[in-house]
Amino acid sequence: MDLNSFRRRFSPLNRTDQPLTEVARAPLKSFGFSTMKINKVFAACLIIFPILLTISLILRHQPTDQILRFADARILDGRNISSVKKGSVDDLPKDKLLSGLLAPGFDEGSCLSRYQSVLFRKPSPYKPSRYLLSKLRNYEALHKRCGPHTKSYNETLKQLKSGHNIDSTDCKYIVWISFSGLGNRIISIASVFLYALLTDRVLLVDRGKDMDSLFCEPFPETSWLLPLDFPIIDQFNRFDRESSHCYGKLLNDSITNATTISLPSYLYIHIVHDYDHFDKLFFCDEYQALLGRVPWLIIRTDNYIVPSLFLIQAFGHELGKLFPEKGAIFHHLGRYLFHPTNPVWGLITRYYQAYLARADERIGIQVRVFDTRPGPFQYVIDQILGCAHRFKLLPEIDVHGSGVTLSAKPKVKSVLMTSLTAGYYENLRNIYWEYPTVTGDMISFYQPSHEEYQQTEQKLHEEKAFAEMYLLSLTDVLVTSPWSTFGYVAQGLGGLRPWILYKPENDTAPDPPCVQSMSIEPCFHAPPFYDCKAKKGIDTGTLVPHVRHCEDMSWGLKVVDSTLDFPFKWPS
Repeated sequence: MDLNSFRRRFSPLNRTDQPLTEVARAPLKSFGFSTMKINKVFAACLIIFPILLTISLILRHQPTDQILRFADARILDGRNISSVKKGSVDDLPKDKLLSGLLAPGFDEGSCLSRYQSVLFRKPSPYKPSRYLLSKLRNYEALHKRCGPHTKSYNETLKQLKSGHNIDSTDCKYIVWISFSGLGNRIISIASVFLYALLTDRVLLVDRGKDMDSLFCEPFPETSWLLPLDFPIIDQFNRFDRESSHCYGKLLNDSITNATTISLPSYLYIHIVHDYDHFDKLFFCDEYQALLGRVPWLIIRTDNYIVPSLFLIQAFGHELGKLFPEKGAIFHHLGRYLFHPTNPVWGLITRYYQAYLARADERIGIQVRVFDTRPGPFQYVIDQILGCAHRFKLLPEIDVHGSGVTLSAKPKVKSVLMTSLTAGYYENLRNIYWEYPTVTGDMISFYQPSHEEYQQTEQKLHEEKAFAEMYLLSLTDVLVTSPWSTFGYVAQGLGGLRPWILYKPENDTAPDPPCVQSMSIEPCFHAPPFYDCKAKKGIDTGTLVPHVRHCEDMSWGLKVVDSTLDFPFKWPS
């Protein structure tokens, strides 16, 4: 289709899209018989006859299976969600524990999303390994024994306060510092938690300004939140790669062998975009042995470091046992860790039921544009449509306006768009409003919010952001923007291999416009390129078959299933 035929700016509608039920209901309001002086029976017939005629016409053109699909979507797996909220968790589907991923026994009312998410998702094709389930149960016991304010925690805290390091401690910890945007925070927590699993450490999460309002507690009978009276919590904002306790600086300043370095009671790990060569030695086996001697690790990162954990020989065998399907690591860890709090869950469920539940198909489009000029940009709209049409995600439109296309089985497709601005949503909505589709399908567009700019750690803004990530994860097909951790979270939670838009250059929509992701895993944007044994630079995207370069970032790394028999090639 020639996109230039409608390359113009559409004026937004004066009102938001309404659910189809409201549109269908509107004509009935025009009937008024209060002034008619006729007998009641005749009046009733006048009212009932057109309604029966309308129903008969609808049923005549709607196959039974389509009617049932609408009913199933509305009631959600045969249950009304409002009654589930008040009822017992035992009334939920049998897989409420996600194939054993979740532990039973939580208070249902304190976190409705934990067990209700199955009402909104299709069953995942990715199943957690028995070894992962065993590891999670063991970790939960460890966290309960060593978590905040336990005897073991208090004893280890004394060592931290003393400033002296004693190798033999009952519990060891890794503290994650709240840092960066919400998408970055989510993928970094998941990867730091995996590191905690691999090293038998307890993960404690700095709550920042909003972490406790976004996520339920993931571990039974304990908290993952770092206590507010943690001795050095007021120093977190000052930690950087030049800090005296920074691990990379310690290695850089030391002239001795790593195994003989005198270690402090805690070390700060800096894995941010500006980290240097010595910080990157974190991913070398010999230096991991050194870190194992320190009871307290404090880490700041905005990256998904999992791909480089696979390149640490000491972790390789364990990771293989935990994740036989290597391309679903964040999918399992994300569904285990990140349960929306009740207020956020309310945002998700109300929006889903109002606008998405009745559709035959749900398409998610996540738009993140790094251009600082005011938009919307036509080349981005062209690229989205080019991707959606080329790969049959959305039907093409009849730009010649030859008339309404009738279909024996028209589909209703709801498109959920997320963006900081409303311009892309308004343009695409107006295109599908002004022109019919060539298939006769009915396309509706929805966008929950448009916050204009990213407001990191602003409570309501971040609640909406998490709700939108989660809503995108509930779609059937997903299109995401390059380099965006917002999209990574949605694809991981939903188990979706998204169509990733290529990064445009020179204000031109690239050709091809997009590519389907090799796996549902996030991309590590700033991996090290260093051979720890040979002590020289190397392309770490070629060392093992299940770690490759990302589709949206040529120097990034991501984990894929090693069964893939083709290398990814960037378009020339």
